[in-house]
Amino acid sequence: MSLRTILHPGPASAQRYCAVSCEATPLALTLQAHMPVNTAVAQAFAAAGFRAGWIGLSDIAMERMDYVIPAASADPDHAAWYSENLRPGPGSMIRWAGLHLGIRDGEPYMHCHGTWDVPGLGRRMGHLLPFEAAFSQPVEVAAYGIANAAFIVREDAETNFRLFSPERLDGPIATTGLRPAILAAVRPNEDICEAIEAVCDEYAVTDALVLGIGSLVGARFTDGREVCDLATEVLVRKGRVGCENGASGRRCTLDIDLVGMTGIIASGRLAHGANAVCVTFELLVIPEKRSV
Repeated sequence: MSLRTILHPGPASAQRYCAVSCEATPLALTLQAHMPVNTAVAQAFAAAGFRAGWIGLSDIAMERMDYVIPAASADPDHAAWYSENLRPGPGSMIRWAGLHLGIRDGEPYMHCHGTWDVPGLGRRMGHLLPFEAAFSQPVEVAAYGIANAAFIVREDAETNFRLFSPERLDGPIATTGLRPAILAAVRPNEDICEAIEAVCDEYAVTDALVLGIGSLVGARFTDGREVCDLATEVLVRKGRVGCENGASGRRCTLDIDLVGMTGIIASGRLAHGANAVCVTFELLVIPEKRSV
């Protein structure tokens, strides 16, 4: 099955993914209310001794639920863009979302995709706006603190966006509960499952948990359904690398939610080898077994 691809304005980088080793520590964090979500997340990780990390959010009441969805670009400077800011009224709930905390211009910065319930509209999905959205009450969340590396926002010539790039990061860190992990970002027009397998090959990983968010050029699912939108926002609901159904070789499987430019949500397991990254895909890979 051929990949649907997208043409970006800049020259394609020879390196089609970037991955760095790190350490991940499971955490239980309290995120405070009545402040920007970006501030609440950064404060919680800093209190635990981390500048970077991953959080899964579920069933959280929102004071403000500001977000965007993918949209066509109004000019040739970008292959795709964002919708206007969507600001539903009080009473919205995050049903499931994932976020990376990294660093932009030396300050904490988060990137979050998820699904939410909006009063009067039902289930919606998109890219949470970190400095506008706020929780309505303190919330306990499960997280991973990332040590020795972080996603850093860098200029990207290929897409003309400022994107998270995984980089080694030195400095004081927590010293308990660390487990080896990998931060990775996949570039446009690479099949996301095959790219994750390539990352695992590089680090001799045979079995792993995969957490992440990103964008795809539409989507093809294992049950034959297709999403034809040029650009989508994606949340990995369940990601694994390992052997399935007695197979001898390891394989990446991703169960995802996505929203396209129409605002329609689609969910399911991605067909292997048939889903190209649109702009970027940011991943935390936690190895469970290695070949060496």
